[in-house]
Amino acid sequence: MGSRNRTDNSREQSGAPAPRPPERVRNVALVGRAGAGKTTLAEALVVATGALLRAGRVEDGTTCLDTEDVEVRLQHSVSLHAATVEHAGHRLTLLDTPGAPDFLGDVRAALRAADAALFVVSAVAGVDAGTELLWDECRAVGLPRAVVVTQVDRPRADVAEVVRSCRERFGAGVHLLQLVERGPDGTPQPAVSLLEPQPGHPEAARLRAELIEAVIAESEDETLMDRYLAGEEVSGAEVAADLGTAVVRGELHPVVCVAPLTGTGVRELLDLVVAAFPAPLQRPCPQLTDLAGRPLPPLGCDPDGPLVAEVVRTTTDPYLGRVSLVRVFSGTLRPDVALHVSGHGLADWGHPDHDADERIGALSSALGATLRPVPECPAGDICAVARLSSAETGDTLSSPERPVLVPPWQLPEPQLPVAVEAPSRADEDRLSAALTRLLAEDPTIRLERRSDTGQVLLWCVGDAHAEVLLDRLRHKYGVAVQTPPVRVPLVETLAGPATVTARHVKQSGGHGQYAVVVLEGRPGPPGSGITFDQRVVGGAVPTHFHGSVEKGVRTQAAAGVGHDRPLVDVAVTLVDGKAHSVDSSDAAFQAAGALGVRELVAAAGTRVLEPWCAVAVTVPAEHVGSVLGDLSGRRARVTGSTPDPEQDRTTITAEVPERELLDYAGALRAVAHGTGSFRRRPLGHEPAPASVVAELQPA
Repeated sequence: MGSRNRTDNSREQSGAPAPRPPERVRNVALVGRAGAGKTTLAEALVVATGALLRAGRVEDGTTCLDTEDVEVRLQHSVSLHAATVEHAGHRLTLLDTPGAPDFLGDVRAALRAADAALFVVSAVAGVDAGTELLWDECRAVGLPRAVVVTQVDRPRADVAEVVRSCRERFGAGVHLLQLVERGPDGTPQPAVSLLEPQPGHPEAARLRAELIEAVIAESEDETLMDRYLAGEEVSGAEVAADLGTAVVRGELHPVVCVAPLTGTGVRELLDLVVAAFPAPLQRPCPQLTDLAGRPLPPLGCDPDGPLVAEVVRTTTDPYLGRVSLVRVFSGTLRPDVALHVSGHGLADWGHPDHDADERIGALSSALGATLRPVPECPAGDICAVARLSSAETGDTLSSPERPVLVPPWQLPEPQLPVAVEAPSRADEDRLSAALTRLLAEDPTIRLERRSDTGQVLLWCVGDAHAEVLLDRLRHKYGVAVQTPPVRVPLVETLAGPATVTARHVKQSGGHGQYAVVVLEGRPGPPGSGITFDQRVVGGAVPTHFHGSVEKGVRTQAAAGVGHDRPLVDVAVTLVDGKAHSVDSSDAAFQAAGALGVRELVAAAGTRVLEPWCAVAVTVPAEHVGSVLGDLSGRRARVTGSTPDPEQDRTTITAEVPERELLDYAGALRAVAHGTGSFRRRPLGHEPAPASVVAELQPA
């Protein structure tokens, strides 16, 4: 899927694979660290099926699955891409995911759409902490997994060490399916299959015994274990027949070694996907709710059932408009029929809840940037849908007569604010339209328009995510955009208590204006805002003017006094005053209340406050010390630490000035090696040091 079409004749595509019944469909997500070779592997798999004539990177540094211009410039994937191919009578959809941790939302979208995951691990670089966390996520939801050790033809490749590391970090269920050895010249030799006996090869015999025992433990044939323990030889065909059962149950994770650029192991991997990975019929459908959020009975993967599908990626094509990559869980999607588009649950992130009935456009299967028409998309399959104008990533497609919701997958919280603005008024409308498109494509974005600073903030997952979003704005949408520093708003509070008398008395012919108020003011507790009370006795200020005084107080406090900084955390009490039977009015007492605030500031003075946040940082136990050290340099007050022994992770709670969190998303990634996450919430305001006031003071 993408907006760039290539015409290189070495990249000619065959026709779209025909729709298949669910039992002959495989949906597989390729996940792993950046640089592990996921996209190169995906293209090699596509070439092996005959859908492309050859693999390998071309002059611009990308493969056929890198479909965005930004991927050409950065030379790595930054989005989820799909390739649907045919192998051994099965329809395979490969979901290639970005490896950078900033794009975890795309990875989780692929895992929602897939029925199994291939963890791609470089034979040179090995397993990183981010890949280990993804493995734990898949294990938690019961998603079957296999490991592909790629780049085995590199000079520094160490397959044995990588497999040992995988078993140590992923668990004892990791087992080699083939043994790759090097010849005298250092090049990989043809793989030795461990499904078949290998006489005279002790290492292969040992590994085969481990593999057979893991498979037999999950076998439906109760006699197989007895035969094996009795010393009877178990054939490769018998092991292969039960391999899928062990994989689907999540008890065995086969390891295949591949050199994508030479083709070594590629066809064996395709055979493994067909033989051992689950069909959509073997995976549960997501829990459904109605539009009000009430749970509905579960549905099976039935092409004749009610329609339920989910948008897992959205792109904008200059010719086709909005294009949605869709996984169908139930029913059959057909072109030119009406359906209901629902998106709920992300209103706090700037994605308003929405419901609309639309008529669906053409259906296609995706092969990178190329869309190939298909007549329908039955349950279990994945296709691209054109011209769904209201559909966004994460939306549910269902029947207008029976609209339902698939709750969105868990999204990483965007914690890096980037201020964006148009260089001129003429560019503002174009920037606004482009931001709307970005929101539709990427649910991990949060858009905030701050009234206190006047800035528009694009909240991103991290620096790489921000770089890609700005690149799309400038190059994909052709919008001029500037990124001024994010402004942290300062506020003020009273420096101490004071009592003042404010007189608003004017006489200019006819009815005059008369209002006198006596106000007591004092600093309030952090986060209390402006509180207003009254202790007027004897009707000195008539009751119906109390609200007028309060309105004047609040209006002036919001506008600020002197420095145009709002006044917060102040308790104001109306204790006395005077009114005139003819000249007093609502407007007069509002003016007196506002004047009273100005005089309180003059009498008591002010202190400048900065906003603080409560944060919760979750990291593996070994990084707690580094995180605490970093927080201490950010003027943080650590308030607690809660270990989770089962996950080997610790959550640190702290109170931190908002200014110190502007770059914390990247800093946490550095100190925790990409394994940390954090949440924040506003806490209130506290006195700002003089150095901070000077630095944040508006020019």
